[in-house]
Amino acid sequence: MNRLFKSFGYAITGLKLFFRKEKNGQVELFAGILAVLLGFLLHISQTEWCVVLLCIGGVIALEISNSALEKLCNHLHPEKHSNIKIVKDFAAAAVLWFSMIAFVIGLIIFLPKTLSFFLH
Repeated sequence: MNRLFKSFGYAITGLKLFFRKEKNGQVELFAGILAVLLGFLLHISQTEWCVVLLCIGGVIALEISNSALEKLCNHLHPEKHSNIKIVKDFAAAAVLWFSMIAFVIGLIIFLPKTLSFFLH
């Protein structure tokens, strides 16, 4: 049981470091908070909440992984290297891809409700 608590402690420390030090993480957290506030304001359905929260969680989880991979690559190979660049570009592309999909999902969920909110 002690190992389990230590594991949670390490994860919490990682989250604190990530949100304190990584600008992209701060931007994504801010966007996630805005999406949650908008969800409350527009009374999205239970299913829509699940999708929105999965999108927020997915983007942030990928960004955490991307940041960890970048730090590891920089540590192992501090000078520029074409293969390291490819690895880092692929990790960044994963974040970008999921972020674009999450944005489209956000439009699908929030745009009609926002228009309805302001038009009625």
